[in-house]
Amino acid sequence: MDIKFVKADVLKEKPDSSTLGFGKIFTDYMFMMDYSREEGWHDARIVPFAPIALHPASTVLHYGSEIFEGLKAYRRKDGTVQLFRPMENIRRMNTSAERLCLPQIPEDLALQVLTEFVKTEQDWTPSADGTSLYLRPFMFGNDETLGVHAVHNATYVIIASPVGSYYKEGINPVKIMIEDEDVRAVRGGTGYAKCGGNYAASNRAGERAERKGYSQVLWLDGVERKYIEEVGAMNVMFKIGDEIVTPMLSGSILPGITRKSCLEVLRSKGYKVSERLLSIDELAKAMEDGTLKEAWGCGTAAVISPIGELCYKDTKYAVNNGEIGEVTQMLYDTLTGIQWGKIEDEFNWTYKL
Repeated sequence: MDIKFVKADVLKEKPDSSTLGFGKIFTDYMFMMDYSREEGWHDARIVPFAPIALHPASTVLHYGSEIFEGLKAYRRKDGTVQLFRPMENIRRMNTSAERLCLPQIPEDLALQVLTEFVKTEQDWTPSADGTSLYLRPFMFGNDETLGVHAVHNATYVIIASPVGSYYKEGINPVKIMIEDEDVRAVRGGTGYAKCGGNYAASNRAGERAERKGYSQVLWLDGVERKYIEEVGAMNVMFKIGDEIVTPMLSGSILPGITRKSCLEVLRSKGYKVSERLLSIDELAKAMEDGTLKEAWGCGTAAVISPIGELCYKDTKYAVNNGEIGEVTQMLYDTLTGIQWGKIEDEFNWTYKL
């Protein structure tokens, strides 16, 4: 597909890497592409970053017809820029689109437009340790009618933001509160899709946790409220004894790309890894008797986030004395090493521009 380019009148000044934070600064341009049932995907364009005009009856405003993804571009030591497993994000977005009755994007087209956009904005990819260019593709329905139905018209957008650490703690262990009131998702719902409604519905519990001094909540399943599912913005893993356990993908858990990468790294190194149901009772027992050796979250934004404390029903449990564990550190070093091109990519995960 031909991509139209509209040049900005004035380009922004690049920020100092020490001031980045996460998702607060945006690049000069954004990518946009429209869909209609009659024309399919059309009018691909890279345009100056600006507000998006919406009809007041737009489907996304009333019925939440929206999905998104998150991935990063990394500056290698040789100055080039690369992506990490972009096709995984493209496929997951199409899975989300199918669930929300939004149009899917052919994989080759999705990779083409993503690559062209990143090439346009690659000068915004910072080079300081721990920084990257965060990419946020998203799609929303914009039928100009109040009828409830599958989407007939949609818009696909990619924006970019140079970022530092997702958590202010950086790679230092975070405190997590196990949520036992609200639930995030149920099987048969949209838990496996990356859609805004999942996150909006999680904010109340997140606010409660933050008021108590915790960075995130750890969700239990929505039916029995018994089984561990995921952390607010990440999947989660535990080292219990000599077994590394992560909740199985049951339809209510987001199939994380960092989660998948962690599992592949762990198995390649000979660790005993289980994807299974993990009850809060089993986890609480492991916390009490000391067999819980490590715990960490994993996701694109934070990559690996060690968990130093878990709180359940107001009882606090220190994990690994509040320090980063050996496995957690290995995963962080391996994934970030591959992402920034510091170590050999033996898995063939990187995509160089």
